[in-house]
Amino acid sequence: MNSPIPSATPASSNSQAMPVSSIPSSVPQVGRPVRLQPVQPVAGVRLVATVFLALALGACARLGPPRPPAVPAVVPPAVAQPPAPARARLDPVDYGALPGWPEDNLSEAWEALRRTCSALSGQPSWATACQGAQGIEPGDGPAMRRFFESRFVPHRVSAADGKQEGMLTGYYEPLLKGSRTKDERFPVPVYGVPDDLITVDLASVVPDSRNLRLKGRLAGKRLVPYWSRADIDAGRAPLGGRELLWVDDPVELFFLQVQGSGRVQLPTGEVVRVGYADQNGHPYRSIGRVLVERGQLPVERASMQGIKAWARDNPDRLPALLNENPSYVFFRELPAGSGGPLGSLGVPLTPGRSIAIDPSVIPLGAPVFISSVWPGSGQPLRRLVLAQDTGGAIKGAVRADFFWGFGPEAGEGAGRMRQPLQMWVLLPATTATP
Repeated sequence: MNSPIPSATPASSNSQAMPVSSIPSSVPQVGRPVRLQPVQPVAGVRLVATVFLALALGACARLGPPRPPAVPAVVPPAVAQPPAPARARLDPVDYGALPGWPEDNLSEAWEALRRTCSALSGQPSWATACQGAQGIEPGDGPAMRRFFESRFVPHRVSAADGKQEGMLTGYYEPLLKGSRTKDERFPVPVYGVPDDLITVDLASVVPDSRNLRLKGRLAGKRLVPYWSRADIDAGRAPLGGRELLWVDDPVELFFLQVQGSGRVQLPTGEVVRVGYADQNGHPYRSIGRVLVERGQLPVERASMQGIKAWARDNPDRLPALLNENPSYVFFRELPAGSGGPLGSLGVPLTPGRSIAIDPSVIPLGAPVFISSVWPGSGQPLRRLVLAQDTGGAIKGAVRADFFWGFGPEAGEGAGRMRQPLQMWVLLPATTATP
C-alpha cells in the first residue's frame, strides 16, 4: 500500500499495513466540528506503559499497516476522542461543498459500500444506513445519491492547524515469479510469521492505548526488539522452516512488502495469493527518501519505477539500501479467488474505489469523498471511495493511499502517484457520541 517517497507505506516496509484488531469504539457526533486527538496513558498506569516501552527499545508499532488482518471479522473502528491536544478536525458541510459530487458515478462505488456494510452492519451507528442500502438496485444512480445525501453527513477533514490539503499516494497488487522450493533461479524467501515473534497489546493495562502494540522477542527473561531487516536478510533470525515461497528478485519482494499483498506465479503456471500477516515492529523508513537525501535520485524520480531503475544500476549497493528500512513484513497464503486482496477491514478491496487511511482520523469503513488529480495527466480525480485499508506510511489527517488494482498497469499508476489531496468523510446521520 504505498509510495516509496512518503515519510513512511505495510501495506506495507509497511504498505505496510499492520493488522487492526483493537479499535476505538466511539464515533463523532454529526453536526458539529470534531477535534481528533492522540491517545494519552491514563493516570496510574503511565509507569506501566513506560516500562513496556523501555523493554521494547523502540520496537513499538502503531497500528495502521499493511494490510490485511488474519480474519475478515473485525470490530469496526471509529474516531477516538480522548482528552488531549487536538491533532485533526472534522467540520460538517453540505454536499454542495464537495467538488464533482454531482458528476461522480456512484454505482462504481456501490459494491465497495456493500462490502463495508458486511463488516459494519452490526454496529448500531451503521445498521440503519446499511439496511437502507439493501433496497437499492445496482446501477440506480439517482437512488444511490439520495441514499447518501439522506443518510450521511459530509465532514471536511483538516489538520489541527487548519491545513486542508494533504497527499494521495497509490498502491496495487503485484505479480511476482516464484517457486515453492529454493533453487538458483528463486533464492529469495517469502517468510510466514516467525514462531518467536511476540506481540504485546497494551490495551489490557493502558485502556486508552487501543492503537498501540509492541513487537519483540524473548532474550532470556527480557523482551527485546525483534530482528531487523538487516538481521533477517543476514540469516541471524531463526526463520528456517517458515518459508512460504521463494522468489527471484529481492527488490520485487521489498515492494511486495510495501504493497502488503500480491500474487506469485509458480513455474507450473499456478498462481498463489499472499497477504499481510504480521510485521517485525520496526518503524518503516522510505528508501526513496534515503536516495533523495543522499543526492542519488532527484525527487521527481523517487517513484517505485525510479527506485527499481537505481537498483538495476547499483546491484552492489542494493542490500545496504534495502536495510535502511528496518521494517519487515511476514505473509500468509490466501485462498485462490478472483476478488481483490483483503484490506484491514477484512473485505476485498475494489480497484479505484478503496483507499487506505489513518484510522485515528478516519473511521475504518467510512465513505470518503476525495478531490485530487490523476498522475501524469492533471485531470481531476474526484470520487467517492471507501476507507477499507490502513498502512504504516499512511499517517495524518489529510492522507490516503489509493488502490489501483492488480498487475503491471496498476503498478505503473500506483508507483507514480504522489498527488495533492482534499478529503471529506461521510458519517452516518444517526451517529452520536456515547
